[in-house]
Amino acid sequence: MLSLDHVQLTIPAAGEDAARAFYGKLLGLEELPKPPLLAARGGVWFRLGGLELHLGVEEPFAPARKAHPGMRLGSDAELRTLAGTLADAGVAVGWADPAEIPGRSRFHVSDPFGNRLEFLA
Repeated sequence: MLSLDHVQLTIPAAGEDAARAFYGKLLGLEELPKPPLLAARGGVWFRLGGLELHLGVEEPFAPARKAHPGMRLGSDAELRTLAGTLADAGVAVGWADPAEIPGRSRFHVSDPFGNRLEFLA
């Protein structure tokens, strides 16, 4: 049986502190130590539920706009709380049209590097 092990996005060189501020402090993800074989390379790792989210340094950098991680929250109330937290921090929150997927609340944001993220309940 196959399962998903990790999600990877890219960040520009010198983007690690901004990644920690957004993913660690704002979203509350736990930062993980870099795997020993990759310790010399740039990037930041976080725990995302049962997955790892790897933000790898890539030059030239291009943000992920189409293929993007979708992060599920436990309830609609948690989704709305997170949207409020992000909006309060100055992050633009784009709610999806409820008719697009009936019964599923979701919104998208861009991280500090322009990578698209989707949150759903």
